[in-house]
Amino acid sequence: MLRYIIKRIIFAIPVLIGATFLVFTIMDLAPGDPARIILGSNATEAALASLRDSMGLNDPFLVRYGRFILGLLHGDLGTSYRNGQAVFSLIMGRLGNTVVLATSGIVFSVIIGIPVGIISAIKQYSVLDNITMFITLFLMAVPTFWFALILVIIFSLNLGWLPSSGMQHGFPDNLISLILPTLTLGCGYAALIARTTRSSVLEVVRQDYIDMARAKGLTENAVIWKHMLKNALIPIVTVVGLNFGTLLGGSVLTESIFSWPGVGRFVVDSISYKDTPAVLGSVVTLAILFTIVNLIVDLLYAFLDPRIKSEYQSSWKRAKKK
Repeated sequence: MLRYIIKRIIFAIPVLIGATFLVFTIMDLAPGDPARIILGSNATEAALASLRDSMGLNDPFLVRYGRFILGLLHGDLGTSYRNGQAVFSLIMGRLGNTVVLATSGIVFSVIIGIPVGIISAIKQYSVLDNITMFITLFLMAVPTFWFALILVIIFSLNLGWLPSSGMQHGFPDNLISLILPTLTLGCGYAALIARTTRSSVLEVVRQDYIDMARAKGLTENAVIWKHMLKNALIPIVTVVGLNFGTLLGGSVLTESIFSWPGVGRFVVDSISYKDTPAVLGSVVTLAILFTIVNLIVDLLYAFLDPRIKSEYQSSWKRAKKK
């Protein structure tokens, strides 16, 4: 298992390099001058030239990219063009908020999606199943920004129950401010998890061992939770893991709409200032988190399915003999 983990980490290195190179290229080709954005439109050419030289913007493309990679190897994500602060500290100050938002979104989607998918599979082709599948299809098709605005109009403007933006401090205000962003992120993914759970359970429910479990006199709850769901979990875990990684790196719209002080909003603001070190540092951080999430999902496979664990052990023994 340790050999497999090391192998996955090594494979992640070229992915990170490719992602940073692509983002660096896009930021370099994008219109705009960071020096002029920082100093303003009234800055003199001498001041602009001096700032460009001090920031290293006059160096060739590969030199600037190589400087970023060397700094990355030493744990340095660079210095923000916008405020002159270390990018690492700027990201760490916001990463916790993004993790909280992504975790609340995925927990909500799992709590709602898995039971709804199981009930829909057990009541296949019933009125409840048809209504559930219609609602989940609607939630999956609805654009995130539209759904967020609808929630704000209903619960903030009309009812006045929840804050429309910002992050409150102190319990329970911080939990209240988390509700609308969580619903925005979680409802769509809950629908996806529900449909995946339904499909996976329908494949398992027709297996012979399910009939055998019922023939032994087990209760329906025992059949569902101990036999049916455990064998249907691998596709569900895959979807949950990928969605959690997506939420960590893809909650830009939600954070922007609700003024949530996370990494996604930080990336949007940094792009508007053409703050290349801040954007690259955010991409590297989110890519590392996504890699860790995928690795945890792969390890969960071995925990849920003994056959996968034995396959890991067999491959390790074969490699050891060689």
